[in-house]
Amino acid sequence: MSRNDVVIQDNGDVLAAATAARLITRLVDAQTAHGVASVVLTGGGIGIKVLEQVRVSPARDAVDWSRVEVYWGDERFLPDGDPERNETQARRALLDHVDVDPERVHPMAPSDGKFGDDADEAAAHYAEVLATIAEGASDIAVPSFDVLLLGIGEEGHTASLFPDTPYVRESQRTVVGVHDCPKPPPTRISLTLPAIRAASEVWLVISGEGKAEAVSSALAGADPVDIPAAGAHGREHTRWLLDRAASPP
Repeated sequence: MSRNDVVIQDNGDVLAAATAARLITRLVDAQTAHGVASVVLTGGGIGIKVLEQVRVSPARDAVDWSRVEVYWGDERFLPDGDPERNETQARRALLDHVDVDPERVHPMAPSDGKFGDDADEAAAHYAEVLATIAEGASDIAVPSFDVLLLGIGEEGHTASLFPDTPYVRESQRTVVGVHDCPKPPPTRISLTLPAIRAASEVWLVISGEGKAEAVSSALAGADPVDIPAAGAHGREHTRWLLDRAASPP
């Protein structure tokens, strides 16, 4: 059963630096154990700060970046290179600065890509990509990710799974096109909770007092339909990495 750990840092800057150090160590350990490490990236302010802190860390090159498989937990369905895309931000923060193998970087399709503006087709394709790489690593058709990073919204959403929507209730598909999001942009692509739960470790990295109530509800065992972040947990570890403002009262 997944173990729930809560770690609280003084502020968002310290949280980002501490999480970056933890991530570097986790990737090195995974490469030592089985050659290739896998990470699922998230967007948002704190998620990108973590990647920036990895980039500037003296320990950055302890990771063999050519042997890291990179995925995304969700994506804003926008044109390639749009500054609001999680992929664009991750490349600028870290991926453009390390020796990643382009064949091991697996972005979700943009809205001007081969699937056009059909987010459902783009999601189905990403599910196929994950299934091809999975090779039986877990009991569903996704890789057994070493670490999957997530944020959380003030209403409790995680990835692009918002409260009381069909997408947070999804139990069969691993990736979905998400429509009519309450936050812009309205169309996104997201891993589902079953896919998230295939990760060895899930890390929820959260900063800001506006998130404290949702964090408290999730840690108290809220229904994931109401607080989607409550349904995000890893097979081995679930780590809530918080700054003091986001921590429960």
